Amino acid sequence: MTQEGAAARFALNEEQSAIREMARGFAAGKLAPNALEWDRTKHFPVDVLREAATLGMAGIYAREDVGGSGLTRLDAALIFEALSLGCPTIAAYISIHNMVAWMVDSFGSDEQRRRWVPALCRMEKLASYCLTEPSAGSDAAALRTRAVRDGDHYVLDGQKQFISGAGNAHDFYLVMVRTGGDGPSGISTLVVEGGTPGLSFGANEHKMGWNAQPTRAVIFENCRVPVANRLGAEGEGFRIAMKGLDGGRLNITACSIGGAQAALDKSVAYMRERRAFGKRLDEFQALQFRLADMATELEAARTLLWRAAAALDRRDPDATTLCAMAKRFGTDIGFDVANQALQLHGGYGYLCEYGIEKIVRDLRVHQILEGSNEIMRLIVGRALIGDRR
Repeated sequence: MTQEGAAARFALNEEQSAIREMARGFAAGKLAPNALEWDRTKHFPVDVLREAATLGMAGIYAREDVGGSGLTRLDAALIFEALSLGCPTIAAYISIHNMVAWMVDSFGSDEQRRRWVPALCRMEKLASYCLTEPSAGSDAAALRTRAVRDGDHYVLDGQKQFISGAGNAHDFYLVMVRTGGDGPSGISTLVVEGGTPGLSFGANEHKMGWNAQPTRAVIFENCRVPVANRLGAEGEGFRIAMKGLDGGRLNITACSIGGAQAALDKSVAYMRERRAFGKRLDEFQALQFRLADMATELEAARTLLWRAAAALDRRDPDATTLCAMAKRFGTDIGFDVANQALQLHGGYGYLCEYGIEKIVRDLRVHQILEGSNEIMRLIVGRALIGDRR
């Protein structure tokens, strides 16, 4: 069955089921037992990330000739939902890494693909996506980081903000920079490798969630980067960045659904054990209805995610709109379901040891990153009225 067929018939083939079970097994064995400790100590488990890479999860939809797994967007959605059952934070970083690997594979020259993508697929290099700036978040086309041509190099000056995975020993930065005038047409995409002189980092941010992956400012001061590190032509960077975000939005949606599913599963188990007023909690009809609504909303989000993934793989003209719809709906529902799960646990849900409050904290940021959900509404609204700016 093709990926499109799976989405249309609402069934997975044998290979897809096996991929999902593989990822679930990794999540259960490697992520879930450590997730609370990694969150508490703010530990970024690079060794575990590289174990995931050995299973093909660092280049899921990169092409096989450069070490990728050559899978579909639906396959990726299955993997990220499964990984998030164990830890949404680590699943989300792997999703960002995959987005960068795909962008290099898709928009790089053959020499660039063979130079960088195999190391990304092995996670010898850990990738970061550098678009957001202190004064350019939702309005990404207003970015100010400047790259001035100087012979065979660009000289970069500026700062990127809220960059996941930044500041590690084996790092790789896909950076959107201004090489021309104002607006989207003046933006280009450069690869900046770790250790480049003039590249530095801010402190690891203190965050509400996502504590098991570092988030830092990435700073460029007279940072010289070879022209050979540019993906595509000058002025194509904004288009490249947005193409990457279509898939990134699906990935983070899958992470929200997986985290929320884990919270729902914990709630069902808790209500089977907890008693009040002489009955188990799961015997109260009002609470059964609450669980039913949570499960139904998650299934609706999952179905829309699969629909959008199928559209993106076949390059449907409406794929960007569907990705925005899936991201807005799935991340809103994911956070709401996790928050309701905390409420169902009562006071225990507020305690760290039960793991529910961590899921709530981790999923909240999904409504902001990869384009805030307000921007998702803008994308959908403009598509409806025919305004595709």
